[in-house]
Amino acid sequence: MTARPADAPEEAIPGSYTLDSKLAGALGGRTAQAIERAFGHVTVGDLLAHYPRRYALRGELTALASLPLDENVTLVAEVIEVRVREMRQRRGSIVEAKITDGTGVLTLTFFNQRWRENDLRPGRRGIFAGKVGDYRGNRQLAHPDYELFDDEVPAEVGDAAARRWAEAPIAIYPATSTLASWQLAKAIGMLLDGLGRVDDPLPGSVREGRGLLGHREALERVHRPERESDWKAARRTLRFTEAFVLQSALLERRAALRARHALARRPVPGGLLERFDAALPFSLTGDQEQVGAEIAHDLGEPVPMNRLVQGEVGSGKTVVALRAMLAVADSGGQSALLAPTEVLAAQHLRSIVKMLGPELSAELIPTLLTGQLPAAERKKALLRAAAGQSRLIVGTHALLGDTVTFADLGLVVVDEQHRFGVEQREALRLKGAEPPHVLVLTATPIPRTVAMTVFGDLDVSTIAELPAGRAGIESQVVPLAIRPAWRPRVWERLAEEVALGRQGFVVCPAIETRVAEDDGAEVAPGEGESEGAGAGPVASVASVLAELESHPRFAELRVAPLHGRMSADEKDRTMRAFAAGELDVLVSTTVIEVGVDVPNASVMVVVDADRFGVSQLHQLRGRVGRGAVPGLCLLVTGAPPNSLALQRVEAVAATLDGFELARVDLELRQEGDVLGAMQSGGRSSLKLLRVVRDGEVIADARAEAEAILAADPTLERHPALAAAVRRRLDDEASGYLSKG
Repeated sequence: MTARPADAPEEAIPGSYTLDSKLAGALGGRTAQAIERAFGHVTVGDLLAHYPRRYALRGELTALASLPLDENVTLVAEVIEVRVREMRQRRGSIVEAKITDGTGVLTLTFFNQRWRENDLRPGRRGIFAGKVGDYRGNRQLAHPDYELFDDEVPAEVGDAAARRWAEAPIAIYPATSTLASWQLAKAIGMLLDGLGRVDDPLPGSVREGRGLLGHREALERVHRPERESDWKAARRTLRFTEAFVLQSALLERRAALRARHALARRPVPGGLLERFDAALPFSLTGDQEQVGAEIAHDLGEPVPMNRLVQGEVGSGKTVVALRAMLAVADSGGQSALLAPTEVLAAQHLRSIVKMLGPELSAELIPTLLTGQLPAAERKKALLRAAAGQSRLIVGTHALLGDTVTFADLGLVVVDEQHRFGVEQREALRLKGAEPPHVLVLTATPIPRTVAMTVFGDLDVSTIAELPAGRAGIESQVVPLAIRPAWRPRVWERLAEEVALGRQGFVVCPAIETRVAEDDGAEVAPGEGESEGAGAGPVASVASVLAELESHPRFAELRVAPLHGRMSADEKDRTMRAFAAGELDVLVSTTVIEVGVDVPNASVMVVVDADRFGVSQLHQLRGRVGRGAVPGLCLLVTGAPPNSLALQRVEAVAATLDGFELARVDLELRQEGDVLGAMQSGGRSSLKLLRVVRDGEVIADARAEAEAILAADPTLERHPALAAAVRRRLDDEASGYLSKG
């Protein structure tokens, strides 16, 4: 029987726990609180889904030479030497034990714990955990936790049992400095000993057709395998189960959304949409027409549309969204377009007014509503929205305020949806008397498996085809760590483009000069310092402006800054001047990342490109090459040779295919909490499933879930699956799905 945590109930009675039992009752209050603080687990099912991250063997040692400094590690090793010495500066002793993997040596250090000398005898093996430090050039663990293996298996168990003991894999769990892997193993073992019947969320036909284990057996084998084949079969079963439950949850939510009533919004003959289409100076691409038809079909149904449109940078998502807004306006309704920044909101309004032309603009009265509007303009905008006078309102987070009301909100368009939290999107959706239709836009292409996993409750449309007449973009990496003399040439190249009557952007990760460790300046949103990023001061708008001002080629050029600390009026004036050709170069932070459309801009220089993510670099590059003028993107980086940061920048330069870059980006980053408010980065809510690796598993699980929900929409005939879906949707995730 597995050893029990100190404050646990005295005896584990088989059948005393279910997956929904609270950990406090099963493990004791102190242990349960420690686990909840470390990992957020509160139920037996939560902790049993805390799967091992790897498995070790008693006869297997760990490569000590590869251990990273300042990281918590768990390793298997053998004690080769123990000695005790007295401290020189004060009273007390130090126990030093050396452990080995057969090639390298690591020192364990304990202060004033002489009893360790008898415990850590040479020849003993065990699991050791602690933070890797460095003392005089040697790797060490100070005061590590450890659990030694039994010296020998009792003779009475027999040779076969001894061999099984020696060959049984040891589960190594994701752990913390306060909860070691073996402490988690003991707690999980105790839960398994007391766990009663577990209903399998997988229907028998689904499980048997794929040769999968029962759920109870899979839990036992993944945590307490007797051989390698045990945990491999268990992980295969649990991975499919995770995909199946997740897809069932998303599809159930999708069905619930479609069960609601919404007003059908159809264009009228000779109406706004028809007149707009007739006046368009260009032809829609095939993808735009296809996606437009899908949106029109959804809007014409008496159920809320819930559609995601993903499109390549510059593929024309705005015109598709505008056509949807005109269809809603034809029916007498209003549309609200939610943008993540004031620069983008103002740009959207200008683009929409330009596309509509004077006559349609006069009928629709497009209105801007942002937080920094002067009081008089804000009051006027609020009245236009509330009275229904404006049928197209563009805004930022200001649209979500309690004072903002609509006469008849029929469509919510969310641009760059990943910039908004759950509550923000829900606040806008609730402003409709009837549930409004929802159209979500993203210029970050999403691999199919991610779309199924993250947006499985939305219908997904894709615009991959770029409009005709685009001159294209050339991308080049400027590796300053290898070619430092190239930096002056970057500014020469920018000046040459301006001399041809064109314009350029220079993008920096910060507003003011600072060192990387200082958090006082604006950094690219959502991006931390990248692994392998260039050392030293982070490039800033201020430092680059000073550099350009001192460059002889820029003495006569019109250069201006643009960043988030400027007022809304300042940012708007600067963007208007740049769009009108009154400025030659903008030195900016990532406020120009999306939506900014200046066809005459031909050069994008990204300084410290290694400090931006793959998708962000792709978005920035998309600000040039938007018209007949060829685009040039220079990715300037000080990242060291062969570093991950440099590889990421080179991957962006190697292709203009946003879908390929999205795949690369996903491999380099975590999937994110796919059911929670955070949808990229951070700790993933996925356990064993990985959307890059497990695309076939996800597609297979979704097909099975669709078939089951088609025949049993409420899962009344599948109670175990219904229970698993409920467990999967914790309070935060459930809130996200209900607000999708």
